[in-house]
Amino acid sequence: MTERRDFIKKSIMGAAGAAIGFNAKSYASIMGANDRINMAVIGIRNQGSVHIDSWCKLKDSHNVRLKTLCDTDEELFPSRSKFVYDKTGVKPVTEWDMHKVLADKEIDAVSIVSPNHWHALAAIWACQAGKHVYVEKPAMHNIWEGRKMIEAARKYDRRMQVGLNNRSINNVRKAIKFLHDGGIGDIYMARGICYKARDSFGMAKDSTPPATFHYDRWLGPATYRPYNAKRSHYNFHWYWDTGNGDIGNTGPHQFDIARWGLNKNEHPVSVYSAGGIYGFRKDENSPKTPGVLVYGGVEAYGKDKTSQETPNTQTSILKYDDDTMIEFEVRGRYTYLESSLGIDVGNTFFGSDGYLELNGDTWKAFREREKQPFAGSKAGNTQDGTEHWANFLDAIRSEKNETLNGDINEGFFSSALPLLSNISYRLKRELHFMGADMDRERFVNDPDADAMLTRVYRPPYVVPNEV
Repeated sequence: MTERRDFIKKSIMGAAGAAIGFNAKSYASIMGANDRINMAVIGIRNQGSVHIDSWCKLKDSHNVRLKTLCDTDEELFPSRSKFVYDKTGVKPVTEWDMHKVLADKEIDAVSIVSPNHWHALAAIWACQAGKHVYVEKPAMHNIWEGRKMIEAARKYDRRMQVGLNNRSINNVRKAIKFLHDGGIGDIYMARGICYKARDSFGMAKDSTPPATFHYDRWLGPATYRPYNAKRSHYNFHWYWDTGNGDIGNTGPHQFDIARWGLNKNEHPVSVYSAGGIYGFRKDENSPKTPGVLVYGGVEAYGKDKTSQETPNTQTSILKYDDDTMIEFEVRGRYTYLESSLGIDVGNTFFGSDGYLELNGDTWKAFREREKQPFAGSKAGNTQDGTEHWANFLDAIRSEKNETLNGDINEGFFSSALPLLSNISYRLKRELHFMGADMDRERFVNDPDADAMLTRVYRPPYVVPNEV
């Protein structure tokens, strides 16, 4: 983008520009177009719609143009294209083939909102193509490929922002500063929770994918298996090949806040995670519950038997080298809310002098046994929800990684926490990790656990050793 700006500036200010009489105003007008950041969104279902809306809202304030929409399911193109046109007056290009998007020299940056198993490879390919990257959480599907994402971002000098939006919320930033400044003393534990009572996603037989759906490309790096409606689109979260369960879906936001509040910039040294799938019928022949449409555009079926693989109830304990710890709990069935703020998705920090509750952008701090908070967020500190996307655009223009609120290095360490938890859950035992040794992201004398730090990739969708 910088080269393009410099080239056009020199061309305009040269003989050709002088010959047709550019003045300061006309030059500024052309530079406005030239300084524009052209975006593509890769993955336009569900959270992809949030990205589309955010880039459209920033069109004028941040001179960004949403040029291209990309998805393996072409059924989405008409509605999403209409949305962009209605918001911006510009009809976007639509494309199912990511390679064509990355080959477009006009595209400066991409939003990657694909299923989790595509995050790393798409981000690495984008960096290699010279694009800046905004990638959704979790940053990666496994820990090894997250390290490759960092290497690619640094090698090609691209900005890579992870969609941990709390990093750009003013009240959350103030809460973290309060903790770092000793507001509740020495913090010894952070607790994150994700309470989402999800009904069964049911069962389905393997079938033929819809004509609009490029299933092989959607499957990408994952092991080949026949198309199944319950394993694709939003349901991908609940199968190990493509997702990471709710601990790796909603969980990364709270894990990130927990690690941030603890001021930990390394991996934990131990992890133990246990749980299971609770509250659903075991008998597939039980009377079927009528389906209801839920978030993600999929149907849910009460307590019916499910083919889901990931747990809907899970507790994790992760400890750092100095014995500080993160406690994390997923409850996917009916439950109460926590804390005086009524948290269902949020955090609590415990320190030597008190505790702090954080729910969305609202926080309260309590001294010792006192029942009334002595500090907290102030009302009226409103934001429009686009701040994290705006921060990404600002960082592209600054050409400095340190201006990113959610740089890939931060996203990597926070996303690693639910991934480590899942390895412990799947192996059914406590694991010890070389957390303090950044050059050896391995478990201690545990080849079975080490094997789960990466995956077997399906050619040609292979994350390379050398990015």
